[in-house]
Amino acid sequence: MGYPAEAPTKEAELARQLWSIARDFAPAVLASSLSAEDMVLTDAIAREGLPIGMFVLDTGRLHGDTLALVERIRTRYGLDPEVFHPDPVAVVHYVRENGRDAFYRDAELRQRCCEIRKVKPLRRALAERRAWITGLRREHSAARSGLPAREHDHVHGLEKFNPLASWSEDEVWSYLRRFEVPYNPLYDQGYRSIGCAPCTRPVVAGEDVRAGRWWWEAASKKECGLHVAAEPAGAR
Repeated sequence: MGYPAEAPTKEAELARQLWSIARDFAPAVLASSLSAEDMVLTDAIAREGLPIGMFVLDTGRLHGDTLALVERIRTRYGLDPEVFHPDPVAVVHYVRENGRDAFYRDAELRQRCCEIRKVKPLRRALAERRAWITGLRREHSAARSGLPAREHDHVHGLEKFNPLASWSEDEVWSYLRRFEVPYNPLYDQGYRSIGCAPCTRPVVAGEDVRAGRWWWEAASKKECGLHVAAEPAGAR
């Protein structure tokens, strides 16, 4: 299908990057959180007919509106995202020891919950891959302001690509509207960054994009462990 001949430069560049990843780093995979950014990438991969896989981490605490997008991807694009779940024994042990919502009490308990529900399933999802693709953008937070388009993930031992690193929030939404891409209806209720239901709230005017994530913690700690500091490409 591809993009129209009058496609904006960023759309053409996105297609070029994804083609390059598919050609040079197979098997590559999109790690989709079902965010607005990841829906842009899903549409681009489907539009170009690229052999790039896709997976979703179902933490067991996602909003119903978020999970509903998996079926919409299947229906709209004919793609079948692989869904990874946390180890149920580890989840039960955590809840019994600490309580279902213990993460509100302590940052370490929150990070442990993320480790069980997200980080460990990610390791399984990336096994035997040569590259993974994310929807991270520099505008998301001050901590991501220096995000490169490509980096080496030394934790998982593969290349990591952030094709939307330089995109603005307006450009993401312009793409979604231009191509009528499905997106999470929670965005229409004031959410701007959507994770697990108990750890996400809408934001108010003037707040940062990720202000609604783990809002009870210091802004400098607002990461779950999925995206750790990586080496610039070629630094090895």
